[in-house]
Amino acid sequence: MFEVSVSMSFSAAHNLREYRGKCEELHGHNWKVEAAFRRRGLDKTGMVADFVVLKKTLKDVLDELDHKYLNAIGDFKKANPTSEHIARWVFERLKKKFSGKGIRVSYVKVWETDQNCAVYTE
Repeated sequence: MFEVSVSMSFSAAHNLREYRGKCEELHGHNWKVEAAFRRRGLDKTGMVADFVVLKKTLKDVLDELDHKYLNAIGDFKKANPTSEHIARWVFERLKKKFSGKGIRVSYVKVWETDQNCAVYTE
């Protein structure tokens, strides 16, 4: 099994409902997202996938969140826009985009600070 990862960032605002503390108030983060992809064998060029394709696909997914108020976006209207839920949200979208292409999403990590991250995997 081979695995590669790409990362990029997005900026957005959110607030956590039913949370006691500063994060209950509207605030923003510069989130960093890492997505890992795996494949049993390599393609004809000797890659899991072209990094250009992986980065573009991750960017397309993150563009839905970038510079937005996350609480107003689809799933996050009900589920708190925590790093954990964001990781799952990104994972699910990437999984759909690579469905049937022989590439599996291994995990998605979302950092809301340099020291704190959440990971989602199936």
